[in-house]
Formats: sequence, structure tokens, C-alpha cells
Amino acid sequence: MAKLEDVSRMLVLLITILPLAAQGSRLYSWANRLEETEKEKVTNLQFYFHDTLSGKNPTAVKVAQGTDTEKSPTLFGAVFMVDDALTETADPKSKLVGRAQGLYGSSCKEEVGLIMAMSFCFEDGPYKDSTISMTGKNSAMNPIREMPIVGGTGMFRMARGYAIAQTNWFDPKTGDAIVGYNVTVVH
Repeated sequence: MAKLEDVSRMLVLLITILPLAAQGSRLYSWANRLEETEKEKVTNLQFYFHDTLSGKNPTAVKVAQGTDTEKSPTLFGAVFMVDDALTETADPKSKLVGRAQGLYGSSCKEEVGLIMAMSFCFEDGPYKDSTISMTGKNSAMNPIREMPIVGGTGMFRMARGYAIAQTNWFDPKTGDAIVGYNVTVVH
């Protein structure tokens, strides 16, 4: 009788384990472990962001604001939608490499601090039709700022990294700016 119980336990164990073994790397019905690799690439990009709020063809427009935004020295509560040129050099006439598309909003009452949610959409070279996603705080008056890269598409799928921003030129009357970006991504 003891042998029959042992055989029964073994059968139950096999019935339980075999389907799991057949799944291989399948974790759940909705999740699979894909190929694991240590072959990641590190890419460094340098480009210039042209943010134009003035003139007949602005690339950044205010789409919302708080009730007291106009009274705030930091424009706290203002939200801007952007479609800014990304160029090879600080010269606005230099080669266009892509566009910065997304939004930023004034999120700080005590400093000019922007929350940025933006995609760098590349239109030239080996990264054409690929994007890098940046989301984070930009302390705009600091000479050098660091923001996180949280994803990407195309050649930058699964990207992570950081962007270093440094203002190259700023017009305090209009808010227009040219900002250099040095971006390092692992993908």
C-alpha cells in the first residue's frame, strides 16, 4: 500500500511539474522571459534644442495655466506644448537632426523649474525614425542640468540613460532659448 501511495504522489508531482517544464521560460500566461543578453550598446549624442516662444511661427506654445500663473515670478502652473528643432550646432541654420516633441510645465514656485516630458525624434542619420524619451525636472536657471532618459523606440528601444543640458543662448524678453544637449543612452 505504501508503494501505491508513493506512485500516486510521484504521478501528482509529474503532472504538476511537466506543464511548467514544457513552458520553458514562460513565467505566466501573460509574461514570457525573452532572450537575455549582455550585448548592450552605449551611445552618446550631442545636439542643440531651439525653443522659440516668440514670432509668427513659435515652436513652443502655452496651452494651459493656473489661476495665479501671471502673478508668479516662475510662471508656476504654465504648461507649454513643443515641437522644437534639434540641430547639429547652436546655429539655427545648421543641419536638422530631429525634433523635440512633448511638453514642459513650470512646476516650482521658488525657482524656474520645469517638469519635462519629451521625445527626441530623430530624422537623420543612423537613428532616423528612432526616439529617446526624457522625463524629469529641469532647473532651467542652473548652468548645467541633468535629466533622466527613460525609454525609446527604434534603435533606442529599451533605452535608459541621462541628458546633460546647458543653455547656449537665452532671450529673457521672449523666453526663446538654444540649449545644448549631451545625451548618453544604454540600449
